[in-house]
Amino acid sequence: MTDFSADQIEDFKEAFGLFDRVGDNKVAYNQVADIMRALGQNPTNKDVKKILDMANKRIDFDAFLPMLKTVDAIQKGTYDDYVEGLRVFDKEGNGTVMGAELRIVLSTLGEKMSEPEVDALMQGQEDENGSVNYEAFVKHVLSV
Repeated sequence: MTDFSADQIEDFKEAFGLFDRVGDNKVAYNQVADIMRALGQNPTNKDVKKILDMANKRIDFDAFLPMLKTVDAIQKGTYDDYVEGLRVFDKEGNGTVMGAELRIVLSTLGEKMSEPEVDALMQGQEDENGSVNYEAFVKHVLSV
């Protein structure tokens, strides 16, 4: 598990405070994933459910920080991992995959995305033939 510096903890505390809508130095459990994403983490819904076992409760920063450490310690995929995963769908070996096939994969495999989420992610990614350059796509996804 990662140890955070005092400066990082101060930054985290400041971000945490921005989500405190009541003014009691606590946030709702359903905000925890949003705070983690605002702090540069990318927990899956499954990761979040693992660390949250109560709904509609409020937590303070001291309870939040160990949750952030848990998510921070989860191994994250790299650019190369994602490109390699998409290369499987490159039937012609030309660096592209069919946009329709990519949409199906995103909405049916792993942590399934909704149609509006897929549409937003795919916006501007398909060429005139409906193909997606998957290396550029991965760069786009990792920059979002």
